[in-house]
Amino acid sequence: MAGKFELKKSKNGKFFFNLLAGNGQIILTSEMYEAKASAVGGIESVKKNGSDKARYVTMTAKDGSPYFVLKAGNGQVIGQSQMYSGEAACAGGVESCMNNAPGAAVDDQTAH
Repeated sequence: MAGKFELKKSKNGKFFFNLLAGNGQIILTSEMYEAKASAVGGIESVKKNGSDKARYVTMTAKDGSPYFVLKAGNGQVIGQSQMYSGEAACAGGVESCMNNAPGAAVDDQTAH
């Protein structure tokens, strides 16, 4: 099963999206956007930049957990992963994002 983007509206009225793997697990979560059009633009940016390994930066949280961020060509962070148990799991998350992002469909849940 292919991955997909879920476009959602938060309780405070802002828009965000998650990139899900084929198994339904969240790979990447976006920032909060004021406008739906901006969130849709963020999804397009993930699709465009997601297959470029150079756009990923692996980081370490305060508790030592590795995670990654995906950056656009201008250096702005487009999305952030979950926290992983180790470096290998984090690297697997990057691979999953690279494989799923470019062709993922968009499930717009903001109209519900």
